[in-house]
Amino acid sequence: MGSETLSTLSQQTRGSTDDLGALVKQLVVAAQPLEGKFNGQGKAAFDHFKQNSDEIASSLNKALSAILGGQQGMDKAFVTGEHESADNARQAMGSANFDAARFSGR
Repeated sequence: MGSETLSTLSQQTRGSTDDLGALVKQLVVAAQPLEGKFNGQGKAAFDHFKQNSDEIASSLNKALSAILGGQQGMDKAFVTGEHESADNARQAMGSANFDAARFSGR
């Protein structure tokens, strides 16, 4: 996995969060012509969805926000681990005796 993978994923998720709420609202508007066509349980389900569309959009946005928070946490941990690994490698190289590994006839 590349060092930019999680930050790219977070950016895409952030954009999807905004899009998803808007799509739910667009669905309600697009379904307006169907409003008088349902009877019985279909009508009740349609009315329930329409009445709760803001709550549905909000719940979906909250769920995606939680996913985004997790992605950002993973990104921070990954970047921190990458930096620590590089620092440890530099420290180990600094204390290594490279002259002892030479095979010259000195």
